[in-house]
Amino acid sequence: MGFSMVWVIDLLIHLVYKAAGLRPHTVAVDDDTTVHCWISSSLLPPSSAFRSKKKKAKPPLLLIHGFGPRGTWQWSRQIWPLAARFDLVVPDLLFFGGSTTRSPIRSEAFQAAAIARLLDVLGFGPPHRARVSVAGTSYGGFVAYHVARALGPDWVERVVIASSDLLKGPADDRALLERAGGARSIDELLLPRTTADLRWLARLAVYRPPRFVPEFILRDMLRNLFSDNLEEKLELIKGITIANKDEFHLTPLPQQVLIIWGEHDQIFPVAKAIELQKRLGEKARLQVLHNTGHLPQIEDANRFNKLLFSFLSASAAEK
Repeated sequence: MGFSMVWVIDLLIHLVYKAAGLRPHTVAVDDDTTVHCWISSSLLPPSSAFRSKKKKAKPPLLLIHGFGPRGTWQWSRQIWPLAARFDLVVPDLLFFGGSTTRSPIRSEAFQAAAIARLLDVLGFGPPHRARVSVAGTSYGGFVAYHVARALGPDWVERVVIASSDLLKGPADDRALLERAGGARSIDELLLPRTTADLRWLARLAVYRPPRFVPEFILRDMLRNLFSDNLEEKLELIKGITIANKDEFHLTPLPQQVLIIWGEHDQIFPVAKAIELQKRLGEKARLQVLHNTGHLPQIEDANRFNKLLFSFLSASAAEK
């Protein structure tokens, strides 16, 4: 197979997660569905040799990734600072990483149901532990919204939606394809098959993408980040109900909501963030990060993390 930069980055990121006190864990949430996640060692089963013996529980926080690189990569800049203040749960969504299901359902609501069952198995929610806060980026924001709406304020305390257009429709998809240089379909854009496709995706997702990336690095990324479960991921894109107004209607959440958006997001333009804040009502507030695109948690991790801490810490101060 030869040298792989992706494997090296994977190793380094796993070391960061472990140094922050997280461990990989796999949970069968039902007979058909298995969810793999990284969780704070204090959340591991008592029988685990890696379970932390610390006595004081931290506020729990769920981090939900989007399409693209692995979920561990997408939250890599948050894990170390967040782990000092929160008990973390970082799941792989179904058909990403080690999570899978035999169910034919492919909607983001089904993803949310699997995550809700994961939280239940881990012992969250009344009367076991404190309520969990939820943060989701891009497609993960769709899932986070469904988790918060389905479980309600008794389970979910605060919600962070980053770079996630919960109002998107067919017109938004057509505009995105035009910005993508005439890509034929959304799945062709989000599931790149060639290095040229991957370069286009990087230009759209990142405000200041690297000026030069060698072809062998891009081929490595395609092979090791974008080639697994392609058929199922295509079904996930087609199964998104957010864009189907017959199946989904956005309603305000009962929880406090922080919306974080990149000023130069070309996947979901910032105008959609302003509209989303209005639709989510008085409990939602918007923070736009300047000089960032679709990945503000990576492009400006310091400011992103400060916003997270401020928003989530306000919850603890109210108690």
